Amino acid sequence: MKNKQRVWISLIFSVFVITNSCNAQQNNLINNEYKLTEINNLKTFESLSELDSNKNMIDLDKRIKNLIIDPRYASVNNFMHREMYPSKTNFSFLRLPVAKALNQVQEKLKQKGLGLKIFDAYRPYDVTKKFWELVHDERYVANPAKGSGHNRGIAVDLTIIDLQTKQELNMGTDFDNFSDSAHHSFTNFSQQILDNRKLLTQTMQQFGFIPLETEWWHYSWPNAERFEILNLSFKELKKISN
Repeated sequence: MKNKQRVWISLIFSVFVITNSCNAQQNNLINNEYKLTEINNLKTFESLSELDSNKNMIDLDKRIKNLIIDPRYASVNNFMHREMYPSKTNFSFLRLPVAKALNQVQEKLKQKGLGLKIFDAYRPYDVTKKFWELVHDERYVANPAKGSGHNRGIAVDLTIIDLQTKQELNMGTDFDNFSDSAHHSFTNFSQQILDNRKLLTQTMQQFGFIPLETEWWHYSWPNAERFEILNLSFKELKKISN
């Protein structure tokens, strides 16, 4: 009987500790000027990730074999024509379940001698605000009043490459082409280009990703509300990522 009482006391204490830990972390979360929950403190992020491993940020280069990372916003080769990330940024991050699913996509494409190239994944919230200041147009950049999947670590911009040559498959337009020809519904292309886009879409959807109609390269994970907006630097995440 005494042993049962000890077990119950232990369970009650554990629930008390976890509940108070959750409350403490919630109190450390920031409600920003748009009333969005924003995490800009590394310790707060680590504490929340300990309570829910799905919130961990994964270094894609470590997790996914033969992945090519081409962080366009760490160069001038993007629609902004300026560096939006630190110039030496050569890695990308996604939340744990998203990274796992992306690894499955990579393994599926590998069967055809193909793989993935990543243009962008996690994006610090401050960068989204800078985008908005420079291009005040929701057709092309995310409105910081809403945040984006990139800020939550659940969206990725990517294409398919030939693993042997490292060359991108022809998708009809480059990344960040903001014209009708970048839409999934645009069909005035050769059959080869349409097949390449179809391969990317079907493979991503097979493993749970949702395409964005206006950008053939952009895919996101469902249930975005489960993940807070992050405003942590790449350097900070690199220290703690798996």
